Amino acid sequence: MKQFTYTIKDEVGIHARPAGNLVKLIKGYSSTVTIEKEGKPAINATALMKLMGLGVKCGDTVKFSIEGDDEEASAKAIEEFMTANL
Repeated sequence: MKQFTYTIKDEVGIHARPAGNLVKLIKGYSSTVTIEKEGKPAINATALMKLMGLGVKCGDTVKFSIEGDDEEASAKAIEEFMTANL
């Protein structure tokens, strides 16, 4: 299992467009990805409405957990996406 945390830098937080793009990226891998916001239970990161429901804002830190056959590649791609977009 790979895990990493990321602090949101986008002033709007995780909003519709990047959330949709993130879900699309994650669905391209076979690994299971969960995302957790401080104080809230982890959710499946491919569930767009649940992802939006976390209410992640600028300055919030989220934790990703990736488990599966392609977890290394998936974790790297997600980290790069977060850095470039959020």
